[in-house]
Amino acid sequence: MTTMTPIEAARLSLACLDLTSLNDADTEADIARLCERAQAPIGPVAAVCVWPRLAAFARAQLPAHIGVAAVANFPDGSTDVERAVRDTSEIVQAGAQEVDVVLPWRALQAGDEAAVAAVLRGVRQACEGLTLKVILESGELGAAGDTVLITRASRIALAEGADFLKTSTGKTTRHASLSAAEAMLAAIASDAQASGRVGLKPSGGLRTVADVQPYLALVAQHLGAGALNPKRFRIGASSLYADIEAILTGDSLAPTAGAY
Repeated sequence: MTTMTPIEAARLSLACLDLTSLNDADTEADIARLCERAQAPIGPVAAVCVWPRLAAFARAQLPAHIGVAAVANFPDGSTDVERAVRDTSEIVQAGAQEVDVVLPWRALQAGDEAAVAAVLRGVRQACEGLTLKVILESGELGAAGDTVLITRASRIALAEGADFLKTSTGKTTRHASLSAAEAMLAAIASDAQASGRVGLKPSGGLRTVADVQPYLALVAQHLGAGALNPKRFRIGASSLYADIEAILTGDSLAPTAGAY
């Protein structure tokens, strides 16, 4: 992969960005501002990501080419299938296009793979036809310093129909890491049914375009340069928007996007 210039990387990052607001006190006014930013003059993002209760409002604020994602089983990743399916059904009924569901990572740590699969299967069935991103909470699964559980979580998610593997909720102290992303990408690449279809979404702790560039290189290495597009690569890091804006406008003092 040819090294991208900062402007090229900023343009790609913007096109692949899921602009996110998942604060507990979010209101329609907050989401209206988020949606304005999502379609700013510097260019559109891939999607906005919000709570299920605000998904219909977000959909009404955006043109069709910008997706709406909402979270399920978030942020804790419980083993309550009914809760996860209820969240998902609300997202579907709101007219959103994408579901970001938290894999029950604590259950996986405890060795209960059946409970993990049951939640993901229920959500996949409840959002047939929508894009499903499975959040592994890789910082917690890899807290012991290895990627064994990250790889196992990836394989379970792929088997249950994930369209993207996502690193983190952004609600824990450990976020995206290159070692976790590489393990996730290796799992995708080694799965014959997933290798040409499933993408990666690093999330948490990515604040500059320079932070994103190593992830772009990893995706190109494992999935091919053709995967560097919003259908196969997303970024869940709204604080990144300020740096993208500064690079694309040439204004190092560009206003921040806010912490989401």
